Amino acid sequence: MGTKEIRTALKVDLNRPAKDQPGLHNRWHPDIPSCGRIANGEVVKIECLDWTGGQIKNNDSADDVKNVDLTQIHYLSGPFDIDTAEPGDILLVEIQDVQPFQDAPWGFGGVFHRQNGGGLLDDFYPEAAKSIWDFEGIFCSSRHIPHVRFAGLIHPGILGCAPSAEVLAEWNRREGELIAANTDPSRVVAQPPISKGAHAGSAGPELASRVAKEGARTIPGRPEQGGNCDIKNLSRGSRVYLPVHVPGAKFSVGDLHFSQGDGEVSFCGAIEMAGVITVKCSVIKNGMAKLDMKSPVFLPGPVEPQFGPGRYLTFEGFSVDEKGNQRFLDANVAYRQTCLRVIEYLRRYGYSDYQVYMLLSCAPVQGHIAGIVDIPNACTTLGVPMDIFDFDIRPEAEVVRQDMGSCAFASK
Repeated sequence: MGTKEIRTALKVDLNRPAKDQPGLHNRWHPDIPSCGRIANGEVVKIECLDWTGGQIKNNDSADDVKNVDLTQIHYLSGPFDIDTAEPGDILLVEIQDVQPFQDAPWGFGGVFHRQNGGGLLDDFYPEAAKSIWDFEGIFCSSRHIPHVRFAGLIHPGILGCAPSAEVLAEWNRREGELIAANTDPSRVVAQPPISKGAHAGSAGPELASRVAKEGARTIPGRPEQGGNCDIKNLSRGSRVYLPVHVPGAKFSVGDLHFSQGDGEVSFCGAIEMAGVITVKCSVIKNGMAKLDMKSPVFLPGPVEPQFGPGRYLTFEGFSVDEKGNQRFLDANVAYRQTCLRVIEYLRRYGYSDYQVYMLLSCAPVQGHIAGIVDIPNACTTLGVPMDIFDFDIRPEAEVVRQDMGSCAFASK
């Protein structure tokens, strides 16, 4: 008995502008037309562009990162109607495989300019920078961050179902209130709906205009949906349970990553790529009530790079900021300090701060909240797998400074 061929539910064109492809969209809205159907229990392949829609190129300049149009992101494949799915159900998505395109075996990481995206450490590293990563099977390496090679924990950054009109209105209400309450004009606290750059799939002009005005940005993850959660362990073999808010679920996926560190600290921090994801979609009827579920949950898969016990060099950080100000149980400040401790440590080997910053975003580092109850200091940790380097970074080993070249920077 032959094996049934897996259907490709959506194909994309790497040589065609993303905004001209009807199977893609970059806003969350209940009325974006579905681009196809998936049967309950069916396994399908879905092709995806990288999250920028092809704006970032395989070269040695970061001008494209500096000038990227962030009103367009993220380009997602979908939405797909899932047979039998209704509001109140749960959509179970099993991630069976994720792969780059065979004729495009590369990805990119970046530090976004502070005035165009920024990142966790943009107070320290405000300029745009880029690293290109080449794929060799499960492994990756970069001409811009030498002496490093590791296996990718490949995964989608975004999985989610469309919001209902009521859920969309709630997102826009609470994020709008946050924006209105912000008193620091230099700080962007949320991104409201914006018509510029919006793409509503195959919607006609009138509907596309309404989606552009009302549609929620795909930038943050949200409790009712999941969305852009960038969870590196949601990899091959994982099962994610997504709340359904509209008939058919209108499931979308995208933002594929070859690898990522916990936190994706430089914003464009994962190794971003275009590729193909294979998923099985199953409906759990009345699942939200049965599971008392208000936000997605997932079961991690069995695939993860193995570095062995004691092979992570782990750094600690606390909620005392770089100016010596004491913060109260602020895990964000603590994690920023943790990252800075790693940068200070690894620069001794010849890496630039920007190279380490990007490495912490894309290598499979393990970030944890170690303590968030002992006032006033939250404590976070960041474990760097020592075996990704081709030299010894243990504290007791001799430091040999090497020529580490440079990541790509934007022209002035």
